[in-house]
Amino acid sequence: MWKSVHTGRVWKYGNDVNTDVIYPGKYTYSDLSPEEMAEHALEDLDPEFASNVQPGDIIVAGTNFGCGSSREQAVTCLKYAGVGVLIAKSFARIYFRNAINQGLPIVQCAAVEGVESGEEVAVDFSTGKVMTPRGDYSFPPLSSFVTGILEDGGLIPHVRRKLGIE
Repeated sequence: MWKSVHTGRVWKYGNDVNTDVIYPGKYTYSDLSPEEMAEHALEDLDPEFASNVQPGDIIVAGTNFGCGSSREQAVTCLKYAGVGVLIAKSFARIYFRNAINQGLPIVQCAAVEGVESGEEVAVDFSTGKVMTPRGDYSFPPLSSFVTGILEDGGLIPHVRRKLGIE
């Protein structure tokens, strides 16, 4: 669910977290529901993640988050695990777009420098700020087009609403 201000507990990761680590490739061609995909989120990087993530938690990472293949399961598993926002210094272009399309808020920002795993941070989408225990970090506010997609829960619900076929 979209909120203009989101607060959550941080899961912190490093650089180049690729789609094979976010959603292990061995499950790519399995016919799993989104909820079942969530059970395997980040299992090769952080075996505790899927069983301990709470609704609204925030992933904060370094550069090039989501690099690798373009498969959507790497977003789906995090969304259905309950992740409320993704924050990274930079994202792979296709991963960034897949997150928006699925309605998972995503922020490019250097906030990774201001947090540790387990700490609470707040993201204010209206002002373009990530508030951390060690200071605030700015990011370019999302466009009204992207905000509209996020408010509607993803690209497909957004298009349906715009076409009046909800």
